Amino acid sequence: MSEKYRFHKDGLFFVTMTVVGWIDVFTRKKYADEIIKNLNYCIEHKGLEVYEFCIMSNHLHLICSVKDGEVGKVIRDFKSFTAKEIIRLIDENPQESRKEWLLYMFRYFAKGSSPKCEFQFWQHHNHPISLVSKRFILQRTRYIWNNPVKAGIVSEPQHYIYSSANPDTELKLS
Repeated sequence: MSEKYRFHKDGLFFVTMTVVGWIDVFTRKKYADEIIKNLNYCIEHKGLEVYEFCIMSNHLHLICSVKDGEVGKVIRDFKSFTAKEIIRLIDENPQESRKEWLLYMFRYFAKGSSPKCEFQFWQHHNHPISLVSKRFILQRTRYIWNNPVKAGIVSEPQHYIYSSANPDTELKLS
């Protein structure tokens, strides 16, 4: 793996986490809210510092660091827990019209990854990019804020509920 895409201690990173097969899961408020809830848990209990974020229909972006630790370990734990929780929420949701298809797809993507793994929710890679200059931080912030605008979801970044551009976000930003 290239040095460009590695976590290191005490760094500030732009991270993208993508659902396998680019499956649109976060179109349901319940699942996007679970991401917010679990990011807040990592902020409160694991030292995660989130400066910017955006949850799109099938991926999320963060600009983040960790107090006294490694971002990679926190992201690994976050992905592991949220994968199990969101799959559980899908399975237990009687109103989920795509339940069978979603569970089938998560099983399909798990094949060959590990004999112990029934489902795979997140893609394995995060492609963390170390942000070492104000220019790169500003560039990635603009990218994050404008993601829902470019997708045609909102006309202004601050109108998107699942973004740090929204002043009313429920995520506890640093």
